[in-house]
Amino acid sequence: MNEYEQGRFATTQWSLVNAASDGISEVARAAMEKLCQIYWFPVYAYIRRKGHSAAVAEDLTQAFFVHLLESEFVKSADRDRGRFRSFLLKSVSNFVRADHRNQQAQKRGGSRVHLSLDFESGERTYRQLASDSLTADQLFERRWAETLLQGVGTKLRLEYQDRKQGKLFELLEPHLNQDATRVPYAKLCPELSMSEDAIKQAARRLKLRFREILRAEIACTVESNDQVDEELSHLIRILAS
Repeated sequence: MNEYEQGRFATTQWSLVNAASDGISEVARAAMEKLCQIYWFPVYAYIRRKGHSAAVAEDLTQAFFVHLLESEFVKSADRDRGRFRSFLLKSVSNFVRADHRNQQAQKRGGSRVHLSLDFESGERTYRQLASDSLTADQLFERRWAETLLQGVGTKLRLEYQDRKQGKLFELLEPHLNQDATRVPYAKLCPELSMSEDAIKQAARRLKLRFREILRAEIACTVESNDQVDEELSHLIRILAS
């Protein structure tokens, strides 16, 4: 894990996230808010799958994250604190059941927290999922896993672009998940001006770096490095189901 990843893990451990509920650590609050920004869509999709309209789901999602960021809510996570994913799922389930929208609407006027969430895009994405048979819980976990992988792919793309290797990334990315659109390495030689063996080596490095970033991202959502492998296995099972 490089220096950047170590720092990122440190700022999102539950010890610091818990401190945010007391208003002690602005770093912890910022880390918590960042996680909310990244993972709001699984919450929105969960609420929609529970039968709420788009307008109600938008209101509940905003209210939920205000409640999460500005109250003692985080302290209730003792049992599930090891994983931000399981904490968030349990928390939003309880929140929707209680429906705190009225009291949160009163608080939002003076709130320091503002989450700019793209609900229009989120609703379009949700409608594309409307025909599947997943339960609300299953949909939450699948969208969580897919959001995580999308974030990893974006980070990896930016790394390659920074190294002026954007074209290499675009041509090799389909090989990360064995996409049907992937082009055989031998056929990429003329376009990349590389030998087939060199392309194979580049693809191997790409896959290794993808795994490194994925593990670092998972580390941001669990309490310790010891839980990374278990969480990774769980996410693989979700995507395979």
